[in-house]
Amino acid sequence: MARPHTAIDRRALITGRLLRADQVVAPPGGEIASILVQARPESLTSVEAAIVALAGCEIYGRDPKGKLVVVVDAPDAGALGSTLNTIALLPDVYTASLVFHAIDAS
Repeated sequence: MARPHTAIDRRALITGRLLRADQVVAPPGGEIASILVQARPESLTSVEAAIVALAGCEIYGRDPKGKLVVVVDAPDAGALGSTLNTIALLPDVYTASLVFHAIDAS
C-alpha cells in the first residue's frame, strides 16, 4: 500500500521550523573530561579549592610540584568548554589542558 506523499517545505526543514518544541528530545548522558592543570606550587591549595568549588569538578590527582588532574562531568560540550576556560583563567594557573574527553551516552 502506497502512502500519500506529503510536501515538505525545504526552507522550513533546513531552518528547523518543521520541528515543534515538543518533538525535540535532548540526548541522554553528558560530557566527561580530564584536564591537566599546571599551577604555582605555592598556590596549589588555593587553586585546588577554587576548582573543587566549580560544578562537576573533582581533583583526581595532585603533584606537589604544581600539577593537578581534574575530572569534569558536564551536561554538554558548551558547559565543558566554559569550565575549562574558567580553570585556565584562575589566578596562579599557568595552563589547563584537555587530555581526555568522552560522551557518556548512558
